[in-house]
Amino acid sequence: MNTFARITAICGFFFIIVGVAYTFLTGTYEPSGFEWVGVPAIFGLSGLMFMMSVYSMMTSRRFNKQAQDDHAGEVHDEAGVQGTFAPYSWAPLWASLGASLVFIGLPIGWWLMVLGFIVAAYGVITWVMAHSTGFHAH
Repeated sequence: MNTFARITAICGFFFIIVGVAYTFLTGTYEPSGFEWVGVPAIFGLSGLMFMMSVYSMMTSRRFNKQAQDDHAGEVHDEAGVQGTFAPYSWAPLWASLGASLVFIGLPIGWWLMVLGFIVAAYGVITWVMAHSTGFHAH
């Protein structure tokens, strides 16, 4: 976990440098003066890298030293349970289909967005409640 946190933090700093350079270069050489898509995307990517780094650092505090942090670690050191996962479910499919309908409904029509919100709400609710029913009940 610590290795992943360091790598993503380094990538975050790298994308800040790239974002500043890209902002300067497009401001200088772009005919309209500023590029409105790439600059926020690069700085957003930097923010996402820092979020992953902070999450990995916080998660590594809860667990003992991981095998990937040991320089003399072997592949078989990773054997065993890797974490807690949701039970098998169709809910992520419904949530993603609903989100797709919402986004495709933006250019097509509001009625498709409403249908997408309903499907996405069903998917998200069943996904959240997946641990509370049947064999997987708490």
